[in-house]
Amino acid sequence: MQKTLDSLFVCFAWLAGLVTVGMVGLLVGFLIWRGAGTLGLELFFADTPPAAALLGRQPVFDGLWPAVAGTLLLVITSSVISIPLGVASGVYLAEYASGRWRALLGLGVDLLAGIPSIVMGLFGFSMILLLRKTLLPSANTCLLLAAVCLALLVLPYVIRTTQTAMESLPGHLRLIGPALGMTRGQNIRHVLLPGAGRGILSGAILAVGRTAEDTAVILMTGVVATGGIPQRLSDKFEALPFTIFYLAANHADRAELNRAFGAALVLLALTGILFAMAYWLQRTLERRWKGRI
Repeated sequence: MQKTLDSLFVCFAWLAGLVTVGMVGLLVGFLIWRGAGTLGLELFFADTPPAAALLGRQPVFDGLWPAVAGTLLLVITSSVISIPLGVASGVYLAEYASGRWRALLGLGVDLLAGIPSIVMGLFGFSMILLLRKTLLPSANTCLLLAAVCLALLVLPYVIRTTQTAMESLPGHLRLIGPALGMTRGQNIRHVLLPGAGRGILSGAILAVGRTAEDTAVILMTGVVATGGIPQRLSDKFEALPFTIFYLAANHADRAELNRAFGAALVLLALTGILFAMAYWLQRTLERRWKGRI
C-alpha cells in the first residue's frame, strides 16, 4: 500500500512539473507568435535615429525605448532601497532579535507581505496628498515615489529569504569566526553572510522580478503613457508593464495590439537578463567565498 502511494505521489509530482513547464512554454510560444514580427529597431525607437535616442539628443514618441529605460531606472532605484534594508532586517531577525520582539517583528513582515500591490499604490498616492496639505505643496507622483512603494512591496521577500538562509546555516560554520578570534559582527560579515549568499540572492532575484513586472503600484504613483526618459527622480516616467497594459486596452488595430505582445517579449527578455546577471553575481561571490575558506 505504501509503495503504491509513493508511486502515485511521484507520478503526480512529475505530472505537475510537466504541466507547469508546458504552460510556460505555451505562454512564451504564444508571445513569440504574436510579437516576434514586431521586434526590431522600429519597435524601440520608431522614427528616431537609435544613436540620437540612446544619447538623449532626440525624444522617442512611438517606441519602447523610454519604457525600457524607465523600467531599468525603476528596478535599480527600488533595489537600492529594498535589498540593503531587507538584508539588514533579515540578519537582525536571524541573529539578534529574540523572544517577543522577534515575534512582533516577524508578524509585521508577514502583514506587509500580505498587502496587495494596489493598496501599496494607494498608500503612495495618499502620502502625496498628505504632503501637499502639510509640508510640501508641490509634491507629485514620480519615479522616486513609485520606487519607494515597490521597495516596500518586495521588502518582505528579501527579509524572509535572508532570515531563512541565515538560520539554515550549519552549526559548525558558525564556530569558524569565534575559533579565529572574530567578533560577532565580524563572523556575520565574513563567514555567515557569504555562506548564506545563495539564499539571500534568491530573495534579491524575486524582488527584482516583482519590481520589473508590477503594474498596480506604478499606476498610482507616477507612470504615464508618454513621459519620456526621466531626468530626475522627481519626474514622471514610462514603464514596460504599463505600456503593455495601455497598448492592449487602447489599441486601434491589430498591428498596435501586436506591439503590445512585442513589448511583453521585451519585458520577458529584460527580466531574464536581470535574472541572469543576478545568478552570475551569485556564482561569482560563492566561488570567491569558497576560495577563501
